[in-house]
Amino acid sequence: MQIHVTSEIGVLKRVMLHRPGKELEQLVPKELERLLFDDIPYLKTACLEHDRFAEILRQQGAEVVYLEELMEETLEQSQDIRKRFIHEFIREGGSMALLYEELLFAFLDSMESTAELVQKTMAGVRLDELDIKRPGSFHQLAGYEHGFVLDPIPNLYFTRDPFAAIGNGASVNGMYSGTRRRETIYGDYILKYHPQFQGKVRFYYSREYPFSIEGGDILNLSRRVLAVGISQRTTPAAIELLAENLFADPEASIEMILALDIPNIRAFMHLDTVLTQVDYDKFIIHPEILNNLRIYEICRGDREERLHISELSESLPVVLGTRLGLDQVTLIRCGGKDRIASEREQWNDGSNTLCIAPGRVIVYDRNYITNEILRQHGIQVLEMPSSELSRGRGGPRCMSMPLWREEP
Repeated sequence: MQIHVTSEIGVLKRVMLHRPGKELEQLVPKELERLLFDDIPYLKTACLEHDRFAEILRQQGAEVVYLEELMEETLEQSQDIRKRFIHEFIREGGSMALLYEELLFAFLDSMESTAELVQKTMAGVRLDELDIKRPGSFHQLAGYEHGFVLDPIPNLYFTRDPFAAIGNGASVNGMYSGTRRRETIYGDYILKYHPQFQGKVRFYYSREYPFSIEGGDILNLSRRVLAVGISQRTTPAAIELLAENLFADPEASIEMILALDIPNIRAFMHLDTVLTQVDYDKFIIHPEILNNLRIYEICRGDREERLHISELSESLPVVLGTRLGLDQVTLIRCGGKDRIASEREQWNDGSNTLCIAPGRVIVYDRNYITNEILRQHGIQVLEMPSSELSRGRGGPRCMSMPLWREEP
């Protein structure tokens, strides 16, 4: 058993990160929207900020492991796994990758260093890097020789999304955007073939399923209650499949899923951009979602129905309190009562906290109003620098994949 996550607040003991790499330097203005960025982070500073994030985690007693290193160790298990990974990665790389499939495979497979291979799949491959000995095709003559045949994956430092730890298992997600779908290949291979995880992880969702779901929408509220956002990137059909698989597993402890329907806009792309838990009975929330929030409860069905689904009429604090066995739940407003501050700090992930122990969170330093409000509510706030990392529209929770938490 190498995954154990039954809450959002239990002491964090092991967490997976991805240190930003050359994939960020492949961003150019005309490709920003397609690659899901609003600006181009400065890699050197982004790495310094990310290293500080990892340092805080270690200082708080968490073991930090890196996606790129786990993937390297996975591929080194056998040549068969390595070659299968390269083929799969190219097949899912788009039409240009398929057009140059043989050359791409030869290029990637020729890399003696597994670390170099992994980093290259993340950074992308340009046409002029391939050994093309035949006369130029039209897209070369038209000036495409510096274009990508295998796109970079700049969103990789948001390790929360490609898979989600649930209890002793995982949801290997189907990503909403084609730009991010290859990210889940890394998690799939690590969980299936890395010696630390192979045969020790239960799978509750498969990346081959046709409906999109992302880890930022999945919150482990307790051993028996899971919250999932219906969002821009997670569909009701995916939540149904996840629920059926969880309820079908006799070893899974989840008995109820709360589906929260949040606005389908980029600013609120995931549930954890507007709601995260910071203590046993406290949550940080962007107040704008409360206006039209619809909440559904999904439980096991009887013999005539696979699932029992009902829409709840209670307010969010009441729903959270009753389902978590609490007398009262406090919702702490991101930005406080100042609407401008609330919108600004939510955009900069003021609601996206990473709880590393009950009442102790890692946050971006730029959200100073929200951070002070958290302190006023008795929360220990650990601030990290955020000038460059925040350009990718994700905070400390987005950048971390807990693998092991103590029971709260």
